[in-house]
Amino acid sequence: MRILPVILLCSAIAAAQAAPPAEPAENLSDAPLRVTVPAGTRIPLVLKHAISTKSVRPGDPVYLQTNFPFAQDNRILIPSGTYVQGVVDSVKRGGRVSGRAQLLMHFTTLIFPNGYTVTLPGSVEGTPGDDNSKVKDKEGTIEANSQKGKDATTIAQTTGTGAAVGALAAGGKGAGIGAGAGGVVGLATVLLSRGQDVRMEAGSTVEMELQRPLVLEEARVTTTNRDLVPVTRGQRLERPMNPPPGTR
Repeated sequence: MRILPVILLCSAIAAAQAAPPAEPAENLSDAPLRVTVPAGTRIPLVLKHAISTKSVRPGDPVYLQTNFPFAQDNRILIPSGTYVQGVVDSVKRGGRVSGRAQLLMHFTTLIFPNGYTVTLPGSVEGTPGDDNSKVKDKEGTIEANSQKGKDATTIAQTTGTGAAVGALAAGGKGAGIGAGAGGVVGLATVLLSRGQDVRMEAGSTVEMELQRPLVLEEARVTTTNRDLVPVTRGQRLERPMNPPPGTR
């Protein structure tokens, strides 16, 4: 009878040794803290190269940079000088008789000075300072302004030139004939010419709007702000490393 308890005890010990060790519970504190930039936030950008509906094609990349820091809750989340990459979605040149030039692009990537890269859901909200085009819809389509005034000026100038030449050649009657001929030439020039292109020079300001919330890792953003110290003339230098002991 004494053998049975011993056998049961040995069996329990063997079963305990054979069972796999319990995995430790996941340490939730290891998950990175995140901060969110809300949808609808507008961020000013500067274009790094010229683009025009005359030369760009769908799929071409667009490169920009933030020119003013974005702060939230008393801390900078997106510092000035952060790179922004976008892509051209569609291009439409101005028509010869009707139709204005249009350019549509969106933003895809945000690259912080420390290399931290995130996907960016952004569109064009405005083009401040651009007198030749404007944003026409919520998708961010940039459209060239109407040039009806310019066309009228072209016709008026050719009409006036024709009238002057006709008057010199045949007096008042010639002036009328010359004016009519000049008007025809001006009208033909307008009809055979394309409408003006959308062209944005390097350094042009573009206002970006976030279409969805932008989620950032707090530690990566904090590192970006801590490792960059402002110096004169708008430059930024990385904070110098401490020298080895005994070298001071």
